[in-house]
Amino acid sequence: MIVILATGGTIAGSGDDVGYVAGQVGVKELVAAVPALGQRALESEQVAQVDSKDMSHEIWQTLATRVSHHLARPEVAGIVITHGTDTLEETAYFLHRVLSPAKPVVFTAAMRPVTSLQSDGPQNLLDAVTLAAHPGASGVVAVLHGRVHGPVDVRKALPFALDAFSSGEAGPVALIQEGQVRPLRPWPSCEALGLDAVSFEASSWPRVDIVVSHAGADGVVVDALVAAGARGLVIEGTGNGTVHASLLAAVERAQAAGLPVLRGTRCAGAAVVGAPDGALPSAGELSPAKARVELLLQLLRQPSAPTA
Repeated sequence: MIVILATGGTIAGSGDDVGYVAGQVGVKELVAAVPALGQRALESEQVAQVDSKDMSHEIWQTLATRVSHHLARPEVAGIVITHGTDTLEETAYFLHRVLSPAKPVVFTAAMRPVTSLQSDGPQNLLDAVTLAAHPGASGVVAVLHGRVHGPVDVRKALPFALDAFSSGEAGPVALIQEGQVRPLRPWPSCEALGLDAVSFEASSWPRVDIVVSHAGADGVVVDALVAAGARGLVIEGTGNGTVHASLLAAVERAQAAGLPVLRGTRCAGAAVVGAPDGALPSAGELSPAKARVELLLQLLRQPSAPTA
């Protein structure tokens, strides 16, 4: 049995290739549009119906709870999550860190709406179900355009092309070719934080913001975010995580006031290498968006985190 959890996105969109509206088609219609899925043992559930640019902590919390519920069922071999492309990598990393499941949890999406002549959703959905049923698969992954990406590495690299996702220098975890899964490297795993880490009311989760370093940057944004109640900051640095001197001074003031900080890079598909003396803590291989998720989860685990 494979369970499909739908959250909306372009894969459920309707309209032209550019002027479509995301999250319009229900999960049962998505499944019915793929005749080959009629031979599979499936269940489906509509968890949300949103454009993923509007993804929320509340949906993350609900999704984690529903995934955990279905994973605990012995008859369920794996789970497929349909999602919008814009924030797929963040949601995938969130579930990876919270659940790190032994069974496969497979994200999939589409770059064209279901009404498009070039719709990629049906094939991606079929590939995702194939992967979720694969006996050797495990962990949180994403499958798009025949490539299986790990949650740490996957990024949306292009805004419109069908082959929009990349794992950068790490490369894909596996390929799906003619309905066959071809593993290339180990399936992703980590130490799971567990649902208790995200059981607090989502509206009370600590505020973590991303600040971009750029030519002419200063500390105004950092000072404003601290005044607004930010509990953590991710700095999207230039190059190898470098930070403008004027911005750095404000970030160091925030650090001195007790805010944890992580330093990433705006270079797509790259990791921050090394940690020179005096440098801000490195986000390593995490993109700034995923570093924000990681810092949020770290704050939720602290004794001072909000109570449920």
